[in-house]
Amino acid sequence: MSVDSMITNAAPLAGPLTLIHDADNAPGWWRSAVIYQVYPRSFRDLNGDGIGDLAGITAELPQLAELDVDAVWLSPFYESPQRDAGYDVSDYCDVDPIFGTLGDFDVMIAEANRLGLRVIVDLVPNHCSDQHVAFQAALASPAGSPERDMFIFRDGAGPEGHEPPNNWQSHFGGPAWTRVTGPDGQPDQWYLHLFDSSQPDFNWDNPAVHAEFERVLRFWLDRGVSGFRVDVAHALVKAPGLPAWGGRADGGSSDGFPGHEAPMFGQPALHDIFRAWRLILDGYGPDRILCAEANVDPLPRLADWVRSDEMHQAFNFPYLHAGLDVYRMRSVITDSLTALDAVGATSTWVLSNHDVVRHSSRFGYNGSGPRDGDGIGAADPQPDTDLGRRRAAAASLFMLGLPGAAYLYQGEELGLPDGIDIPEHLRQDPTFARTGGARLGRDGCRVPLPWRSTERHLGFGSGQDPWLPLPASFADLARDAQAASPSSHLSLYRNMLALRRELGLGRGSLAWAEDWCSGSSLAYLNGDTLVLMNLNHEPLEMPAGSVLVRSAGSDSGSDAPHFLASGETAWLRVGGGDAA
Repeated sequence: MSVDSMITNAAPLAGPLTLIHDADNAPGWWRSAVIYQVYPRSFRDLNGDGIGDLAGITAELPQLAELDVDAVWLSPFYESPQRDAGYDVSDYCDVDPIFGTLGDFDVMIAEANRLGLRVIVDLVPNHCSDQHVAFQAALASPAGSPERDMFIFRDGAGPEGHEPPNNWQSHFGGPAWTRVTGPDGQPDQWYLHLFDSSQPDFNWDNPAVHAEFERVLRFWLDRGVSGFRVDVAHALVKAPGLPAWGGRADGGSSDGFPGHEAPMFGQPALHDIFRAWRLILDGYGPDRILCAEANVDPLPRLADWVRSDEMHQAFNFPYLHAGLDVYRMRSVITDSLTALDAVGATSTWVLSNHDVVRHSSRFGYNGSGPRDGDGIGAADPQPDTDLGRRRAAAASLFMLGLPGAAYLYQGEELGLPDGIDIPEHLRQDPTFARTGGARLGRDGCRVPLPWRSTERHLGFGSGQDPWLPLPASFADLARDAQAASPSSHLSLYRNMLALRRELGLGRGSLAWAEDWCSGSSLAYLNGDTLVLMNLNHEPLEMPAGSVLVRSAGSDSGSDAPHFLASGETAWLRVGGGDAA
C-alpha cells in the first residue's frame, strides 16, 4: 500500500508512551474481525415490493467482499408481524415472506461462502411476537398452566388486580405490563413486555424455554451460520420476585439507581444460559461465535460475559456513547482493553447501528444532539452535514486503528446521514406510537440504502416506493457515484480497511502517545502505526513519518501537509518512544 506523503520537517515521535494492551496472538477469526451489519428491510429490494429481501442481500454481497469485511451480521429476517421491524418473532425457524424463503437463505449462505464471508444472524431470546404459537397457547390457557409458564404472567395489584404487578416501564414508553382477557372472557392476569406490548417476555426460569432456544441455535447452525448476535442478552433473566425499580427503563445508571441493581438486567443465572449455548456452538467447531448486545456497566462487569466458556464478544456501548469527547474516549478504550484482557477476550468497537442516530449526523452538532434512541425531525435543530461527515470520517479512521473487532453499520461507508423528512404516517418505530410522537424513534437511521444514483429509488428497488423515503441528498452519496471518486467516503473506507488488514492492526497493541494526547487531540501507537486525531479548532503539527492514510484524503486542503486539519485523523508509520 503506497503512502500519501513523507513528513520530514517535523519532530520525530518522542516522549512517553503508556502501554495498555499487548499484541494478540490467540486463535479466533473474530478477535480482529470487521463485521458489517445488514438491516434487511433497508439493504436492497430485488422483488420490487418496497422492502429489502434476502435475494437483494445475495445480489450485493460482492460489494461487501470488495469492501474487505470478514463477516456479515443480519438483523432479523424471521417470520414476524413486523410490529418492531422483525424483533417481534413469530417463528424462529422460518423466513418471513417479505424477505423470501429458507431456500433464498441457503442461496445467500452459499454465495457468502463463495466470497469468503461469514454470516452471523440475530437471535431474539428475550421476547417473541404475541402471534407466536406459544403465546397464543398461553392466552387460551388458564393461570398456572404450563402454557402460561412459558412467559411471565402475574396477577395484578390493587383492588381486583386492576393495577400492574409492579412499576416497571417499557423501553418504548408506558408500562411494561399488559392485562389479558382470560378464556372465560373476564379480566385476567398481566404479562410482562420490556419492549412493545406485542412482544411478551419469555420466562427463562422455565427449562422448556431453554430447550426451545437450544433447538433454534442448532437449526441455524445446521444451515451454515457462523454465529449469533444475541439481542438484549442482559435481559433474559429477571430478579426473583420482580422487585420494584425506580431507575431508567433501559437499566442505565441514574442518581440513586446504579445500573447493576436493575432487577430486569444482568442477573447471575444468565451465565449458565450462555455456557450451555457455548457448548452447543463449540460442538460445531471453534469458529462459531456468540456476540452479546448487552448494555451492562461498569466494563469489568461486562467482561464477565466474555469469559472463555461464555460469549466470544460483547458490544461496547460505552465506546459508542463516548462521542468525540477525547477524555471519555481515552478512558473507555483504556478500561475496555484492561477489563477484557483480564479474561482473555478482545474488545469490540462500534459507532453506529440500527438503534441510534448515524454518527455522521450525531457528529454534526457542536452542542447537544439527539437523545439516545430518538431520531431527528424537521422541526429539530439540524446537524451541519459537512461537519458531521468530516468528523464521521475522522472517528471511523480512529476506531479502525484500534486492536480488536469492529462492527460497521450498513451505509456508514457511504457517510450516510439520518433520514430526517419522514412523514408521520410513514413512521414505523413503535417508540413513536407509544409516546404519542414525543419520541421520533429510530426510523431515521433505518432509511434504505442508495446504490445507483440515476436509477429509480436510487437503485434500492425498481418497484413500489421504499418502506421509508430516501432523502434527495442520497443521490450524491449513492455507491456508484462514490465508487468513481478516489476522494469519496467509500474510497476512504476501502483504503483504511485494506490497510487495517495489511498492517495487522486488529491483532496489534495500544500505547497512548502522551505528547499528542490533550483536551483536543488523541493519539495511540499500534505497533509502528501512529493513529492521531485532531479535534482542536486549529491545525495540529504531526510527527515525522510516513502518512499512510488521512480521513480528509491525500489532499487535506492544507497548504502545509505536515499539519492535521481540525476534525481530521491520520495513520502514520513512525518510530517508537519510551514506554511508561
